[in-house]
Amino acid sequence: MSKLARTVGPGIVAGAALLQGCLLGPNYVEPEIATADAWQSAVAAEMDQESPPITFWWESLGDSVLTDLIRRAELANLDLKSAVSRVRESRAARGITRGDYFPSITLSGAYSYFQLAENSPAGQIIVGSGETIEADDNWQASGDVFWEIDLFGRIRRQNEAAGAQFQASIEDYRDVLVTLYAEVAAGYVDVRTFQTRLAFARQNAELQRETVQLTRDRFNAGLVSGLDVSQAETNLAATEAEIPTLETALNSSLNRVAVLLGEQPGAVHFELSDGGVIPTPPDSIATGLPAELLRRRPDIRRAERLLAAQTALIGAAKADLFPTFSLTGILELFAPTAGDLFTEESVGWSLVPGVRWNIFSGGKIRNNIKVQEARTEQLLYFYEQSVLLAIEEVENALVAFEQEKRRRDRLSEAVTAAQRSVDIVRTQYLSGLTDFQRYLDSERALFQQQDLLSASEGQVVRNLIGLNKALGGGWVLEDEDPDRQQTAAVAADASAGTPGSPDNDR
Repeated sequence: MSKLARTVGPGIVAGAALLQGCLLGPNYVEPEIATADAWQSAVAAEMDQESPPITFWWESLGDSVLTDLIRRAELANLDLKSAVSRVRESRAARGITRGDYFPSITLSGAYSYFQLAENSPAGQIIVGSGETIEADDNWQASGDVFWEIDLFGRIRRQNEAAGAQFQASIEDYRDVLVTLYAEVAAGYVDVRTFQTRLAFARQNAELQRETVQLTRDRFNAGLVSGLDVSQAETNLAATEAEIPTLETALNSSLNRVAVLLGEQPGAVHFELSDGGVIPTPPDSIATGLPAELLRRRPDIRRAERLLAAQTALIGAAKADLFPTFSLTGILELFAPTAGDLFTEESVGWSLVPGVRWNIFSGGKIRNNIKVQEARTEQLLYFYEQSVLLAIEEVENALVAFEQEKRRRDRLSEAVTAAQRSVDIVRTQYLSGLTDFQRYLDSERALFQQQDLLSASEGQVVRNLIGLNKALGGGWVLEDEDPDRQQTAAVAADASAGTPGSPDNDR
């Protein structure tokens, strides 16, 4: 037996070493996706084609309150914490798969104190031989070693898949980060937009109250009819009716920002009640080229990593067509006393080279290969679709941003003209040169144009936010270390053991 162990055991290990390079299934190559040399939208030609500032795009808005809100969201947003937890889960799953490279070793031990019954078959033999049955001790220890020799690359392909899935979880985290930045910024802009619209509504309501009082005074003086008073009161009531709707929308936006920060609804009402202005977008922005989306957009990067993982699983499935070789070793120690446990007479061992080959399974193995190939095909289409959708989002965002800017500029001119009209018609009305209806119409038009302008100013910034999100802005492109993807603020908290960063479990 010892001769067999000395010859067969090393032979198997040497054979395993020679065949370590045997890998089944396709070797993954990242698909080449053809993209245009430039954006198709005509407005893109007017923009900077350099790579955009991908990391801190919100700083271009020049709003310190927004910057602070984003920093707080990085620390406390629950969706982001869940994404970080998924990174940890994927890292641990990769570690489980890596464990298959190594032998598994199990140790066990037992102690028993026993005495045979005289009426038992063994006891009767002992008694029949004239001996006395006495209580006895038995000490036992053993160690089992099992190692699957990865001749056909099943374990290596599974580890390749686990590594790609881990990288996909990092891209998922980055995608959540990009979305979080955009949602916090959009929520904040909504707050400032509704506050601005409310300010105009209240300002116009106050002017219209003065108009109501003016018509009442002129009615009491017999200069106008009661119709003018009724029309003025109607106009005032219609303006005041807009205020509750705007208040409701403002409250919803404030609550949305609070939840994105991981806080209770209502938590930011006081600090954002100062009525700040809508952030001003920069005069020019950089868009980069369509090809750059493939390395900037986390959702595209995640789709590519999922494709890589699934491709590796084809090889793992094909390895089931071939035999599995293993090596099992057992070391056992038996002794009547603990002191004799490690003597030569107490040692027993065995070395068992093994092979298992599933030569018939009713087509399960080959159908499993087809399943993995079909899933790979699906993920290839998903990857290509992700690229198309990303380009579509950017193209739409470019047009939306530029067209809304033009609309805002026209509305600004309309507000200026409406304000002049109100001043002129008011003077004419007080001089008796025009009727009251024209005065009411001009007041109503001014309020409508001011409200539309405020909404448009907010929408311009919102469209800019959407463009930055579509471009994949909000994370460090050059940083290829998954454990450095969290921001500096979160990393600082992680040093104190705060959960919420991919670094914490290293």
